[in-house]
Amino acid sequence: MQILVIHGPNLNLLGSREPAVYGSQTLAQIDADLLKMAADAGHELKSFQSNHEGALVDRIQAAAQDGSRFIIINPAAYTHTSVAIRDALAAVALPFIEVHLSNVHKREAFRQHSYLSDLAVGVICGLGAQGYQLALSYALTQLQQHSQP
Repeated sequence: MQILVIHGPNLNLLGSREPAVYGSQTLAQIDADLLKMAADAGHELKSFQSNHEGALVDRIQAAAQDGSRFIIINPAAYTHTSVAIRDALAAVALPFIEVHLSNVHKREAFRQHSYLSDLAVGVICGLGAQGYQLALSYALTQLQQHSQP
């Protein structure tokens, strides 16, 4: 069973972009840790990053057909602006967890609204890269429970 991890705009700059806010791990390091964690549990994990809203929507839509069973998404700035990403997630109807590296509730007021949170199974914010691992741990548990006879 496949788990899809989607990273939104500017996350390709992790490690060098505002490390005091977003941490020092690179996106490649985060993905490598998640890939190993999923493989150790016997699951396939795919990751995708784009700075373009339409590419993110296209990838979410493709998840409905490619064997994905769960999505972990850090929509980054699109959290606060993208009805299109919200509609794509609603359309594919796959369970997903919204992840944010920083605690958006301790930041600017505009970052405190999410167009996705009410559709998400859960939201993890402020725990840095570990938030992705916690989301993956939950997804793996859910997939295992739902694949039991």
